[in-house]
Amino acid sequence: MKRKKTISNIIYHVLVCAFGLVMIYPLVWMVMSSFKDTNTIFTTATSLIPEKFTLQNYVNGWKGFAKVGFGTFFKNSLFISITATIGTVLSSSVVAYGFARCKFPGRKLLFAAMLASMMLPAQVLMIPQYLWYQKLNWVGTNLPLIVPYCFAIQGFFVYMMTNFIEGIPRELDEAAKIDGCSYYTIFTKIIFPLMVPTMITGCIFSFMWRWDDFLGALLYVNKTEKYPVSLALKMFCDPSSSSDYGAMFAMATLSILPAVLIFFCLQRYLVEGISTSGLKG
Repeated sequence: MKRKKTISNIIYHVLVCAFGLVMIYPLVWMVMSSFKDTNTIFTTATSLIPEKFTLQNYVNGWKGFAKVGFGTFFKNSLFISITATIGTVLSSSVVAYGFARCKFPGRKLLFAAMLASMMLPAQVLMIPQYLWYQKLNWVGTNLPLIVPYCFAIQGFFVYMMTNFIEGIPRELDEAAKIDGCSYYTIFTKIIFPLMVPTMITGCIFSFMWRWDDFLGALLYVNKTEKYPVSLALKMFCDPSSSSDYGAMFAMATLSILPAVLIFFCLQRYLVEGISTSGLKG
């Protein structure tokens, strides 16, 4: 039995490692191609290691387009992602606290509507939202990429935080009420500090989603100097002339670094936040 278990463990780990290599190979190929000469990327596509390493792709890519350096695109993406993430997490925590702890008429109906909003495809809302933002004169700015997410528009985060708060013992609330604390004080002094794991989980997901948002930027941003990284990368490809794939791969490699760093720095909070276990012990 022990031998069979050892063999099954070996087979399991071999299969997992093989599957992991298949999944990560395109990413590794992109990173290694960013160090190849642009003219040799596809002629030596089967070769993973460059014959001659070069940093010229990073130099050319960082220059950007139309006298706008790629650093500007990174600043735009960071501003959009950080601002929208902070707004999303804070607003979602307030709404989640209301659903989890406050009793008011229509609470179940609103919660059901929030869950239903999670099932709507983004394409259904695309045209109405565009027309709305156009009347507000927001088209051409970064406001459509930031403001909506500051008002708990993401039902996923509200649902996740609501479950987390419901896992926190209500005895803490009752003890605070005996001491004369209001709902506001209970939230800010007791619930909010305990929500750190799920809030960090929300920050990870929200930042990655906002950082990778291509369609939203394509719809609402029409000035080069306001492009985020996700939209700026496509400018390296020009079907009517030559495309600088080397520079595109180089900037794409740099663009994944913020999300990777955030994930590895905060991954210990990820499982704890998703598990919605509340207090332990």
